[in-house]
Amino acid sequence: MDNMTKRKDNVTQPKIGLDIFSGAGGLSLGAEMAGIDVKYAIEINKSAAQTFRRNHKGAHVICDDIAKLSPKEIVGDNQVFIVMGGPPCQGFSLSNTMNRNMNNPKNLLFREFVRFVDELHPTWFIFENVSGLTSMNHGETQKMIEKCFENLGYTVSPAVLWASDYGVPQHRNRFFLIGNAYGVKFEFPEKQEKQISVEEAIGDLPILCNGDSYNILPYRVSLEEASGYAQQMRKCSENATQNFVSKNNDLVIERYKHIKQGQNWRAIPDSLMENYTDKKRTHSGIYRRLLADKPSVVISNYRKSMLIHPFQDRGLSVREAARIQSFPDDFIFEGPISHIQQQIGNAVPPLLAKAVVKKILSYKE
Repeated sequence: MDNMTKRKDNVTQPKIGLDIFSGAGGLSLGAEMAGIDVKYAIEINKSAAQTFRRNHKGAHVICDDIAKLSPKEIVGDNQVFIVMGGPPCQGFSLSNTMNRNMNNPKNLLFREFVRFVDELHPTWFIFENVSGLTSMNHGETQKMIEKCFENLGYTVSPAVLWASDYGVPQHRNRFFLIGNAYGVKFEFPEKQEKQISVEEAIGDLPILCNGDSYNILPYRVSLEEASGYAQQMRKCSENATQNFVSKNNDLVIERYKHIKQGQNWRAIPDSLMENYTDKKRTHSGIYRRLLADKPSVVISNYRKSMLIHPFQDRGLSVREAARIQSFPDDFIFEGPISHIQQQIGNAVPPLLAKAVVKKILSYKE
């Protein structure tokens, strides 16, 4: 064997990733930060697929029904190192109690994930979903999902992780099931001591008003004056982008004025809630003003839940919500604002994903 051949053999091959049910690409972004080459993604929502394409330019993004797709036709001769993703979670969510049963067709999409793992035989997989999965059917659903992968020869490790423990300014918990073909028990990454507050996350972003829509605005403070977290989010950006705020009517804005940090709809006078047929049945997350000095509550569809800026009487902007999810400022979302808000709310926080994948890569082949 000549020296050139030896050098080629010694070159470290890229660790290829496939993201299923990818959404905008939060899980993939974190994986790329950790060192994965995400070459493939599957997402049925057109706006989310467009966002993924824009921000993961080297990836082949397929916008189609996963049940129609052949895994081996997608990847060809490439060996996939990691398959990752989370099926739509409506059937598992604690906020959707009526649909939490095994007969919900949306709960069967995980079988497509299993099919891809079975046919591609990756070294690792990440199965991610809402924490409510752990209690579904008295824990039997989780056991069934784990058994599906164990039957394929994988060693699996489950855990519910809090994003705020991994540098994300948000109290958001997600279920992770990590599997590997090594036969080793995966140890989840250690928690970080410091938690990031909302003010640290968004305090340098522009002052906005209800209904504002500015694609580019200057930051409020210089990079040197910004928090460490803001500096991390800004490192590839000169201006704040996608400063889009949904416009609420005057009644909604008047309600906002009565709510202090940490409070919710209960602080609103009854005279301003007369159009609610039964105020007592309102979800506790509705009309919540964020605490500036703590991590945010869950950023789901923050427009529908009426999350309020900690200091300004308005909803969150696209960039503020993205910051709270740990998307950097150079990550651009595609589609109408309602679609963007849903993409952000559905995403896996990239910094949480990065911590998990970085730990995976610490296991040597």
